[in-house]
Amino acid sequence: MDDSKVVGGKVKKPGKRGRKPAKIDLKAKLERSRQSARECRARKKLRYQYLEELVSSRERAICALREELEMYKQWCMAMDQGKIPSEIKALLTGEEQGKAQQNSTKLAKAGKTETNSSNP
Repeated sequence: MDDSKVVGGKVKKPGKRGRKPAKIDLKAKLERSRQSARECRARKKLRYQYLEELVSSRERAICALREELEMYKQWCMAMDQGKIPSEIKALLTGEEQGKAQQNSTKLAKAGKTETNSSNP
């Protein structure tokens, strides 16, 4: 009992501590590491492609919005000078036509219900 030590009431035997290393083939371990690195690079490449596509789509959207803003600025400048742009006139007449069509449709429906209710 001269080789063992008593610590906290327990007898400890001399020797290596911790996990014992598993007997893994070094070549297999290196190959797994290489495969893992290949997969990591592939995932990284896909992630960067996705982000680049996302950035380019956002840039296109920004350009379209800037063009629209510039168009609205020009319309406002024209209206400040007392001119009504033809695009706004077309929008207004289109809305008026849409309202007129809705009103005529409502009147036509109301007329049909009146004739149906008057017939016993």
